[in-house]
Amino acid sequence: MRPLPAVIDVEIRTRDVVLEGMLALPDTPSGLVVFAHGSGSSRFSRRNRDVAEAMQAAGLGTLLFDLLSAEENARDRVTAEHRFDIALLARRLTDTVDWLGQAAATRALRIGLFGASTGAAAALITAAERPQRVDAVVSRGGRPDLAGDALGRVRAPTLLIVGGWDPEVIALNAQAARQLTCAHRTAIVPDATHLFEEPGKLEQVSRLAAAWFATYLAATDSRGAR
Repeated sequence: MRPLPAVIDVEIRTRDVVLEGMLALPDTPSGLVVFAHGSGSSRFSRRNRDVAEAMQAAGLGTLLFDLLSAEENARDRVTAEHRFDIALLARRLTDTVDWLGQAAATRALRIGLFGASTGAAAALITAAERPQRVDAVVSRGGRPDLAGDALGRVRAPTLLIVGGWDPEVIALNAQAARQLTCAHRTAIVPDATHLFEEPGKLEQVSRLAAAWFATYLAATDSRGAR
């Protein structure tokens, strides 16, 4: 296990707003994992930060950022009008991938997307929109079904992680998996509910995700060939 890198605050300029994020880069990162959190969450979520630290310990850089501006987030807490706006979330995530491709510290890094809940749908849409930039996708308790027609255009290898005690989301993930034409796998974490709050379950998610990213972000060809 490597020591955790320093976390720096960044401002991500998208086409319509400036988003706030936290970037952590090891000295020689094997790739960069961008987190797309789910509805009602933020870059300060302890759950997301725990997973990010596991990625960092495995030698991966991480970017935790808010898909909504501070004003939008405040409004969303009252109205919930943005958290299920998949088109908006995907556009913000795609803009962020483009921003990373221009920033000196990150433009050479292979990118993986880690999406939770509705963020998983945004991650898959971005992967479909940026097939040359996104090299792997992991969904945690996600709603990949909400990515719609984009599922058939995803080329990045995709791992769908679902809790064994989350039958509705298992069914929705199975539905989405049937539409994926890329390399993909579904991992069911036994005895885990939707948020993986049971002891040791989030650690299992972190291990599965880190192994997936280590495999596909290190590959010469992210579609699986070395």
